[in-house]
Amino acid sequence: MKLHVGNLPFSVDDEELKSLFAEYNAEEVTLIKDKFSGRSKGFGFVTISNDEVAQKAIADLNGKDVQGRELKVSEARPMEERPERPRRSFDNNRGGGRGFGGGSRDGGFGGRRRF
Repeated sequence: MKLHVGNLPFSVDDEELKSLFAEYNAEEVTLIKDKFSGRSKGFGFVTISNDEVAQKAIADLNGKDVQGRELKVSEARPMEERPERPRRSFDNNRGGGRGFGGGSRDGGFGGRRRF
């Protein structure tokens, strides 16, 4: 069973998360991190093969105080499909793109030029 562990302090690292679930024979522990900074996002996933032991881990650790934060431990739900977002069109039909002044039909900066 895969468990979602939320509301983790940002200072918790992989080893600390692993030690929290050591007595429940966690097979896999994954702390989710920001891909740019490498900093924890405050949640992770733990896989425990025995469903009874996983339920015990949920009962024991949900609400447990870790560095001043209450853990939220629950059975992980499958990731939902995100709806496809429409692509933005960058054609010139919306005005703009013809100079520095923005979207005016006549090219921006002060309106129509008369020569």
